[in-house]
Amino acid sequence: MTALVDPVNKPSRKAPLVWALGAAIPWAALVLGQLVWLVVDPRMPWVHALAAAVTAIGIAVSVVVVPWWRYRVHRWDIDAQAVYTRTGWLTQERRIAPISRVQTVDTERGPLDRLFGLSNVTVTTASSAGAVRIVALDADVADAIVARLTDIAAIGEQDAT
Repeated sequence: MTALVDPVNKPSRKAPLVWALGAAIPWAALVLGQLVWLVVDPRMPWVHALAAAVTAIGIAVSVVVVPWWRYRVHRWDIDAQAVYTRTGWLTQERRIAPISRVQTVDTERGPLDRLFGLSNVTVTTASSAGAVRIVALDADVADAIVARLTDIAAIGEQDAT
């Protein structure tokens, strides 16, 4: 019986900034909407103040607290037997994908990821639970992971279907 590995590798140090910017974009649209609302209908200033306070709390949580917490929780690891991830915010999830079950390994780079040189790796397995994602990696680390997983999976004699 093999020991259960606790993932130790962190996302890129740039991850909290990218996550914060990604969260800030919709909040900026909401703030703009509230400003337009205030200009168009300045009546009942207490309602505007209440909406602004709720928005400020939402911004503080989703743009400051959540990215920091995600960075503290998110971990990944790979060995010859499996891909291990730990993710989450309020609910934390730990996933283990045996190498023998790996079907495809993909990278994804969104606009903010490309701007900051990050990539996400998706390991698709023959599992009803879905793919395992390793997020917010430096692009060179993601490329090395894809190459390593491809090499490890090619050595295995089992078919992942």
